[in-house]
Amino acid sequence: MENLLDLSIGELRRLLDNKEITSQEITRAYLERIKEVDPRIKSYVTVTDDLAMAQAREADERIKRGEIAPLTGIPLGIKDVICTKDVKTTCSSRMLENFFPPYDATVIEKLNSQGAVMLGKLNMDEFAMGSSTENSAFFETRNPWDTERIPGGSSGGSAASVAARLCVASLGSDTGGSIRQPASHCGVVGLKPTYGMVSRFGLVAFASSLDQIGPLARNVEDCAILLEAISGHDERDSTSIPKVSFSRDGVLEKDIKGLKVGFPKEYFIEGLQQEVEEAVKGAINLFESLGAEVKEVSLPHTEYAIATYYIIATAEASSNLSRYDGVKYGFRAKEYENLMDMYKKTRAQGFGPEVKRRIMLGTYCLSAGYYDAFYKKASQVRTLIINDFKNAFKEVDIIAAPVAPTTAFKLGEKVNDPLKMYLSDIFTIPVNLAGIPGLSMPCGFDQKGLPIGIQLMAGHLQEKTLLRTAYNLQEALKLSFKWPEV
Repeated sequence: MENLLDLSIGELRRLLDNKEITSQEITRAYLERIKEVDPRIKSYVTVTDDLAMAQAREADERIKRGEIAPLTGIPLGIKDVICTKDVKTTCSSRMLENFFPPYDATVIEKLNSQGAVMLGKLNMDEFAMGSSTENSAFFETRNPWDTERIPGGSSGGSAASVAARLCVASLGSDTGGSIRQPASHCGVVGLKPTYGMVSRFGLVAFASSLDQIGPLARNVEDCAILLEAISGHDERDSTSIPKVSFSRDGVLEKDIKGLKVGFPKEYFIEGLQQEVEEAVKGAINLFESLGAEVKEVSLPHTEYAIATYYIIATAEASSNLSRYDGVKYGFRAKEYENLMDMYKKTRAQGFGPEVKRRIMLGTYCLSAGYYDAFYKKASQVRTLIINDFKNAFKEVDIIAAPVAPTTAFKLGEKVNDPLKMYLSDIFTIPVNLAGIPGLSMPCGFDQKGLPIGIQLMAGHLQEKTLLRTAYNLQEALKLSFKWPEV
């Protein structure tokens, strides 16, 4: 049998259902690989060996009884920002270093109901704030294609673990590109669903009007299987869309004749790495050979997206992170003189520099006399960005663009220049501001052998069209994929 670790969800499903292999064998193979390889990649904050084997045994029993769901017995990794009952959930922060949630997030309940296996919790930028996974309070994760480089962020552990074959697929979260940008840098497929399609109940909040949980996987089919499993209305999340669910029927249809694909002129700008531009444009040209119609579109307010995002996201972060005060749960400073001193010392010692920077920015934006000038103005510009997409989607079905301006940069290269770091998200942020779905998939490699991703975007709740387009492009690109030998 070919190497177990090379198989996708779909391939493992067939072997499991035909009883050619057990979930325990697959899970054991992954746990052994984590022991052997992860010390070099550092994608896991917590490995749940005993729980994973117990879940695998239970999955094998289910399969014997014929109670089979698409993810029964499949070993997955979970970003450490998603609550897992009685399993440490740290958000890669000292503030939650010893936090064991008393409940499961909705997405975890959904995975458990299918009998999926959880291998562990994956490293990230602290509280999902960052683009390189260098802001983790514990350690930086490395890119499996070149361990001197960043895997992207904030879901760096989620992307690196899939690329290094340390799990079959994973869940991440995306607030401004945190699934798509690391997916691009690690050469995997990553999907940010429509805002409200996947419940945020149990997702530790960063910016509540932008955060969305989504899958990272080896191919488009696996992404669709995971999205089907985790999507749906949840009354515990007030932003969850009523009567919404996603079915993957028709996603793998080989036909996009007559589909209209737009490329936004505002995304092909100065500073875009030449190899990235060539690979993305090459993939866009492939659409024409598949019978799609390709045309230029305009998203005129793109240049304001970064400024808008860093006001809205930091303002919401300032509000959300005010709960970490040393009183209710999480870290508390050991020595203090009075209540106010305890608050100050707890927050000073518990948060890392990037989180503090964003809390201060956000608090300033929300302060008396500045609210109208910053937060209100940013919300108005956000509406203009939403309207840009609405207008573009009147002309086209899909918008195709780069995911990131460059391939993965070196560890430490941008750590001391927050503005340079923030610009890594220039092409992904507008999707979050507009609440639409966006997907990153591999479309080539640069001369150093680093993966390049193309970003596909679709209208509100148009995941099926998005995934079908991505699947057709994936088949047409025929990338000869050899996963990195770590």
